[in-house]
Amino acid sequence: MTIADTGAIVALIDADDRHHAEMVELFDRDRGAWLLPWAILPEVDYLVSAHVGEASAEAFRRDLAQGAFAIEWGQHRDLMRARALCDQYASLRLGLVDAVVMAIAERMRATAIATFDLRDFGPVTLEHRPRLIPRDR
Repeated sequence: MTIADTGAIVALIDADDRHHAEMVELFDRDRGAWLLPWAILPEVDYLVSAHVGEASAEAFRRDLAQGAFAIEWGQHRDLMRARALCDQYASLRLGLVDAVVMAIAERMRATAIATFDLRDFGPVTLEHRPRLIPRDR
């Protein structure tokens, strides 16, 4: 299972993103293994709308509504773990979205997290040590 971070999904959607082809390749390898945490959805919507275009944002919303992506809606313990990660790695200033992505990846024992945010995700040690793709391909 691959848990997706905001940047990975934006790169997947934005054909002009420098990581687009790489994300499409990774996603196409096993679409069914990708899971989008609830916390990234507003960020993806905002960034795609603001930087890619409203038509792409609407296509993303339509794909979500039609079930094109599996979504993990989370559990209360994800928020508790996210807070603990924010406290443990206070110097990183992780923020709620990244911490929730990590907490869900940890709870679900994901094999990978799709992210380009190595500043936040790189130094954090999760219980089962998922790969960070594309870095750890």
